[in-house]
Amino acid sequence: MVIRPVKHMRYLAVSAAALLALSACGGNNNDTPAGGGSGDALSGQVVVDGSSTVEPLTAAAGELFKEEQKSVDVAVGTSGTGGGFKKFCAGETDISNASRQIKDEEKALCTKNGVKFSEIQVANDALTVVVNKENSWVDCLTVAQLKKIWEPKSQVKTWDQVDPKFPKEPLPLYGAGSDSGTFDYFTKEINGKEGASRTDYNPTEDDNVTVQGVSGAKGALGYFGFSYFEENAAKLKAVKVDGGKGCVEPSVAAAQDGSYTPLSRPLFIYPSDKGLAKKQVLGFVEFYLEKNQEIVEAAKFVPLTDEQKTKAKAELDKLKAQAGS
Repeated sequence: MVIRPVKHMRYLAVSAAALLALSACGGNNNDTPAGGGSGDALSGQVVVDGSSTVEPLTAAAGELFKEEQKSVDVAVGTSGTGGGFKKFCAGETDISNASRQIKDEEKALCTKNGVKFSEIQVANDALTVVVNKENSWVDCLTVAQLKKIWEPKSQVKTWDQVDPKFPKEPLPLYGAGSDSGTFDYFTKEINGKEGASRTDYNPTEDDNVTVQGVSGAKGALGYFGFSYFEENAAKLKAVKVDGGKGCVEPSVAAAQDGSYTPLSRPLFIYPSDKGLAKKQVLGFVEFYLEKNQEIVEAAKFVPLTDEQKTKAKAELDKLKAQAGS
């Protein structure tokens, strides 16, 4: 498992915004059946893996949780959404980060292995297409143009092949690897079928590789979650997307009101029942949702809508009842 620390500046921002709302905790051990949740003094490890998009948010929540529960370590890996579900359904992790909903075949694997789980939406995202800061010829791309670039067996190698008005500049491509929920979502919305993509690009589960690649080549193009663009806005330029109703820039407001189509998406965590039987895991999930607004906003993700908050709270209440709180 690759475990990445929280970005230092992002963690400071989250801490400043969220710690004001945190309350003190006090009381029991961790490996007995859960009952007290985040109101107890806890210890042990919370093992998380999955989406690289969701990782910074979960890692930030973990660092803040440790401010209250100093004996709990939240270890967050980045195997991609698909890779994370493989580990999760094998019983290797307590929680799976996901930038898409779990697939039927993944549900079947979990069922086969006796892994029961809950689905909780923790944020929204505006999947963002990025180009080099020196790219002066493109501000907006249509879904049809993005498909022309990314569809299977695409022969587009230079920008003038996308639009004759663009220069004959090489077009190196960077994007998510096939284990990523970002890859699944992008290919479905742009190419019409999940997993359908040209293969001659630079795939990675580490969004920092895309940042480095696109910022290092004038004609490069890539895509990843909105928070990674926000974090690297000084190095990259976000491209507006025309989903059929005009060019729309990725933003918090556009992701929430549905105008940024078709690249707005929900982000999830999937805690397992066996994981939630550990007090430190239940306590962490409670904390994640109870302080969700502060953490999401400070970490530059797109907050939940009121309706999504209500649904997430109902799911949390159900989990607490199941745990005997």
